[in-house]
Amino acid sequence: MSSASDPTPRVQLTEAQWRERLSPEEFAVLRQAGTERPHVGEYTDTTTLGEYHCRACDALLFTSTEKFESHCGWPSFFDPAESDAVILREDVSLGMRRVEVLCASCHSHLGHVFEGEGYPTPTDQRYCINSISLRLTPKD
Repeated sequence: MSSASDPTPRVQLTEAQWRERLSPEEFAVLRQAGTERPHVGEYTDTTTLGEYHCRACDALLFTSTEKFESHCGWPSFFDPAESDAVILREDVSLGMRRVEVLCASCHSHLGHVFEGEGYPTPTDQRYCINSISLRLTPKD
């Protein structure tokens, strides 16, 4: 798991530049570690084949082949597209101990990853990702 020594993000913008690039809702989740309400996200129930990119910087994060239905209210993936696509960081906010998922390219907040929940996936992990953090590029 990554720590304060995370590598410098490849994409670096000022807060004003991020606010200009992102909608207020996107900024609240991606740059301020917010969470969208469950069952309202654009990609929660999507089964379209394609690639999921970071909405902030367009880095490839997940693919539809790793997406699965977890019934948790957010898009769920059992693994990122590439092992270095995301950074995992301990999150002890809100009185809980969780693992935050960040885009490795711009360090935007994506969601959290959970283990040992018994889903029938190859990794037994659930990357619970905010739809608003993603942009789906459908496969041709």
